[in-house]
Amino acid sequence: FALGTILYEMAAGVRPFRGATSSDLISSILRDSPPPVDQLRPELPHHLGRIIRRCLHKDPDRRYESAKGLRNALADLRTEESRTLPDLRSIAVLPFVDMSPERDQGYFCEGIAEEIRNGLSSLESLCVAARASSFQFRDGAVDLREIGARLGVGAILDGSVRKAGDRVRITAQLINVSDGYHLWSERYERQLTDIFAIQDEIAENVVHALELTLSPEQRESLKKPTAKIEAYDYYLRGRHFMEEISESGYQSALDLFEKAAAIDPGYAPAWAGIADSHSWLFAWYGSCGDDLDEADRVSLRAVELAPDSAEAHASRGYVLSLRGEHGDAAVEFERAIDLNPRLFEAYWYYGRDRFGQGHNDQAAELMAKAAAVRPEDYQALALQAQFYRSMNEPEKSRAAAELSLERARRRLELNPSEARAHYLGAGSLHIVGEREEGLEWAARALALGPDQPTILYNVGCSLAVAGETERALECLEKALAKHFGLREWFEHDSDLDSLRSNPRFQALLESYDSRDPCEPSS
Repeated sequence: FALGTILYEMAAGVRPFRGATSSDLISSILRDSPPPVDQLRPELPHHLGRIIRRCLHKDPDRRYESAKGLRNALADLRTEESRTLPDLRSIAVLPFVDMSPERDQGYFCEGIAEEIRNGLSSLESLCVAARASSFQFRDGAVDLREIGARLGVGAILDGSVRKAGDRVRITAQLINVSDGYHLWSERYERQLTDIFAIQDEIAENVVHALELTLSPEQRESLKKPTAKIEAYDYYLRGRHFMEEISESGYQSALDLFEKAAAIDPGYAPAWAGIADSHSWLFAWYGSCGDDLDEADRVSLRAVELAPDSAEAHASRGYVLSLRGEHGDAAVEFERAIDLNPRLFEAYWYYGRDRFGQGHNDQAAELMAKAAAVRPEDYQALALQAQFYRSMNEPEKSRAAAELSLERARRRLELNPSEARAHYLGAGSLHIVGEREEGLEWAARALALGPDQPTILYNVGCSLAVAGETERALECLEKALAKHFGLREWFEHDSDLDSLRSNPRFQALLESYDSRDPCEPSS
């Protein structure tokens, strides 16, 4: 504990516990939990904060058993860091700056950067920082070399966009993080309809500047699907709303994707977006079965239009999973992974499907792969921790929960009102033994969406794990009344095991089978 206190001050620059008097200091040690080191110094290795927190745990049994154990943890950290020293084959793509006269093209600027990032991510020879990691620096307040150090990349691509009428001016620059010098820069001033060619050209110039060699197939993967520019604009707006992870966000995204598909009926990404919007509205936000029927129709359309699109196959697989056609869903997920082994959604949807069937071992493995391809994501790790706990593997469960919490805390720094980070974080806090803080996070999530079925369900799970049986059942009953769409999770979710013999829970399952999907439950 004493060494952990010293390490904390060395790493964070402040003392973990403070008080004006000796008694105040002792009270702080007994009562307070200091802010995580990686919140105060995000440029430090993430696992260093976990090591220090374990040293400072209030429960002595949760600390390292010996100085040797701590030494080994620090040695492992050093070894891991030595493997990940940045080189020029690692890159972060920052959101482009909006230089348009009205400053109303933020979604367009982010969309261009994201399209370029997605293209580069398909190259196995290039390590690309995740969207959320890169896009936290959208305000441009941090020096590029510092950003590179924080993200552990050797190069940074940033730029600006000025859109006026049917003209667009894009500047792009590729910076070597080690010395701050330009590796490449270019300015494009063209018709707006040339935006796809500009994106392709920027990606190819980045590849050339980093001295990467591409196969014909890899070069083709950098190409963007053609679409009418109006359809593309609606599509980018829709993706922007999908990032909100809310019912209103998914509904707004659906409207925009439908407009994109109406303008360009052959634009497969728009159809995949429609399918995903309908799927999430059905599964998480209590919409009618009509949503699932529509998702089925349009996901099939997306695959027909783009049979080599990993995203289309992943969307199709999730729809089939929701319909209970799990064998066919697995075929679609495997196809998506074959087409793009670095597609987060393929592993994420597949893992959820396996869990819904009670295959926790397979689900845990798929969530591990999802977390690996999206290093900022907390969701897959939170579910993985739960799956390991249900498999009676406490060490693996705790490790996944700790890492998930680190990522969730960073996410909440960027978006304090994200209910999902709160309720999944609550589950992870229970796993690491922080019951009271877990209950606080669950309460915050519920306050952010007291009528949202997915929030009610997940908070109910958290309360069940905490032993708050009556409150858990109340949340689950409300979730069902709001048309929560995932019956299989009620059946197989290990968080609910403590409730299964409760007559009230059994009645809940019976009412699930007999309800009208478009009428409130009694």
